[in-house]
Amino acid sequence: MVFKRREPLGWGAWLREQVYPRGGFKRAIRYVVHRMRRLPDQPHRVARGVFAGSVIGFLPLPGLQFVAAWGAARLARGNVLAALLATFNTNPVTTPFFAVLAMTLGHWILGIEAPLNAEYIGKAFANAGADLWYNFLAIFGPERTRWDGLIQFWHEIYWPYFIGALGPALLISAVAYYVTIPLVAAYQKSRAATAHERSERRRAIRAKLAEAATKLKRRGEDGQDVPEDDDGPGTP
Repeated sequence: MVFKRREPLGWGAWLREQVYPRGGFKRAIRYVVHRMRRLPDQPHRVARGVFAGSVIGFLPLPGLQFVAAWGAARLARGNVLAALLATFNTNPVTTPFFAVLAMTLGHWILGIEAPLNAEYIGKAFANAGADLWYNFLAIFGPERTRWDGLIQFWHEIYWPYFIGALGPALLISAVAYYVTIPLVAAYQKSRAATAHERSERRRAIRAKLAEAATKLKRRGEDGQDVPEDDDGPGTP
């Protein structure tokens, strides 16, 4: 299995892995690339899956990235496992920096003038969260729902983030697509050559063993002694 571990992680260890992998980000990237190269599929299908999953990985789809990557891979006729692996192109350390860059670009594209500082972003998240909680309680009470904070969050945070992330996501994912094809093709060619070499080596060993067995059989047939008479030497 691609994602199966020998020792399953607990919730605490899993959360630590999401923030900072135990072996570091370099080792995590090498692991993902290694798994990507070993996928048993055509290079262009693996590359399509990488493109689809990489685009989804950059977009703000919390909790829905795997489902969206699966759908995008099926739509692009790419490898689904490659798409799921490619969603790990972002992590909790790099995401905040990319998010600010994407929102800045999105505000510029949409013509929104708002101060993208920590206070403004934190307040927008707080207002949206307060509206969600208030509307949830309103289901069980007489209060009327309110949407001002959520609407502001959508127009000034989420939608600019989505629009601003789409361009860099497509560009970076296109580069990943063209890099993946020769990488997977070279690995599969090398693996096939290694498998052929091992097969030839095993065939040669079997041939030598068969030849040795034939020689031993012939030597036994040529040197077979004539059985002596069972009667004793005094028999006339």
